[in-house]
Amino acid sequence: MLSYPDIDPIAFRLGPLKVHWYGLMYLVAFGLGWWLGRLRARDPWRGWRGQDVDDVLFFVAVGVIVGGRLGYVLFYDGGRVLHDPMHLLAVWQGGMSFHGGLVGVLLAMALFARRRGRTFFEVADFVAPLVPLGLAAGRIGNFINGNLWGKVTDLPWGMVFPDPRAGDLPRHPSQLYQALLEGVALFVVLWWFSRRPRPAMAVSGLFLIGYAAARGAVEFVRVPDAQLGYLAFGWLTMGQLLTVPMLVAGVTLLLMSRHRPRPAVPAAAPQGAAPRPAPTGRGGRRRSRRRS
Repeated sequence: MLSYPDIDPIAFRLGPLKVHWYGLMYLVAFGLGWWLGRLRARDPWRGWRGQDVDDVLFFVAVGVIVGGRLGYVLFYDGGRVLHDPMHLLAVWQGGMSFHGGLVGVLLAMALFARRRGRTFFEVADFVAPLVPLGLAAGRIGNFINGNLWGKVTDLPWGMVFPDPRAGDLPRHPSQLYQALLEGVALFVVLWWFSRRPRPAMAVSGLFLIGYAAARGAVEFVRVPDAQLGYLAFGWLTMGQLLTVPMLVAGVTLLLMSRHRPRPAVPAAAPQGAAPRPAPTGRGGRRRSRRRS
């Protein structure tokens, strides 16, 4: 059995203001996403500039925070908010849903794509590899908070969590499992897969499949939310149920991408240049520009 590290969930205080590690992990997540996006934008064939990365990050950040909190309240804690509407704003308590955040990000990317004259999957395929390390940071925040623990285990890396509700028995550190699987491992796969041009939808499809597989597997050793418990069969959780449409969508996108052309890599490009492909209209056609 391993000892649970005694980490104060409050990173530091500024007078009456308490800054929690969980909130700082969101800043780490957005910082990593920005840095990785800037790295990807260096490839001229991607058609992204540094300013594009800055702008899409703002849209994504809003989508994550608003969608994540609304998703948690709707999927996992709807009854409480009916009696306490201010609970909707209490994000410092750790109530954020990945699936709600995903919906928020999808809407944010759609809005960004529309405003910039890009296709949705041009944006989604660029953003997808930037997400997993941010997910890992969020799970580490859960671990520091001592919530979302796993089932009782006799494995040598089991931990006794400080929350009285967890009891005094060693449990799976399921937060760390998720950080490794849906965070580090998924990042490595996506970054490797997207290092060269891929057909539209392929990178997004692989992200959905990878996350659904990782999350669905860890749910077998993670204790479900107390207010929901198991939905059926003594093992089905809300987290697993919500990954089913993600898995179906991911497989569908990968199959559809097989009929899409692979983007061409320019034979040569001026050093330091990052030309943006001509915006695509509906149906995937390039909009022609009349030269004078």
